[in-house]
Amino acid sequence: MKRQIIITDLTRFKEGNPNVCTAGIDYNTGECIRPWPYLAASVCKKLQILPGGILSGDFEYKKDRTRPHLEDATYSDLKFHGACSSETFKEVLERSCFESLEKGFEITLPNGDRGVPSDHPVTRSIVTTQAEPTSVQIIEDSFQPGKLKLHFTEVSGRNYRYFPITDLVFHDSAQMHRNDGKLDELNAWIAAQKEVFLRIGLGRAFAPPAKKLAYWMQGNGIYTFPDAPPGIRKHA
Repeated sequence: MKRQIIITDLTRFKEGNPNVCTAGIDYNTGECIRPWPYLAASVCKKLQILPGGILSGDFEYKKDRTRPHLEDATYSDLKFHGACSSETFKEVLERSCFESLEKGFEITLPNGDRGVPSDHPVTRSIVTTQAEPTSVQIIEDSFQPGKLKLHFTEVSGRNYRYFPITDLVFHDSAQMHRNDGKLDELNAWIAAQKEVFLRIGLGRAFAPPAKKLAYWMQGNGIYTFPDAPPGIRKHA
């Protein structure tokens, strides 16, 4: 089916993987689509595909898709149409927004728990939620120097700490701030913004040492309004 989607997620893989995971929302239907196979980072760079970009193609949900990634869709005839407006991008995020991650993933979890049990019948693997701007902090993991993590409090009041940041564009910018010793400046800038939207995705089932087998939440997209963080192009 021919569709136009607005890119909401541009997710990095582990170092050495030449691909990126993209996902977007069909503006007309509100459906989330994750193009599969994954696009090469070189293709995204060549086409200048960034969050807020408009991508069209023939998308068909995979018949053999498995949880949690029910948004996976094969594609053909991809075309990039530049960027949507900041207002349209914000509208797409608002329309896909849940009051809490628990409501988005339809589950009750202990406070701060970001692991959705692998036997939970998830109906989506990516949701949007809002965070209180003054609660958002980008910190360096004291146990893994060089790795950045995200602290935030949802507007519902639930706290989350040490979220991995898989947002490719934001992560690269935050790393530059870390390298310059300016993470505090970045956090202060985010705190001064009016709104923060987070795109939170579920990874494939994984059991870290001494932890449960689960779909673990990760920070796919970090978007501030009315302005984008320093070093990041304004939301198109």
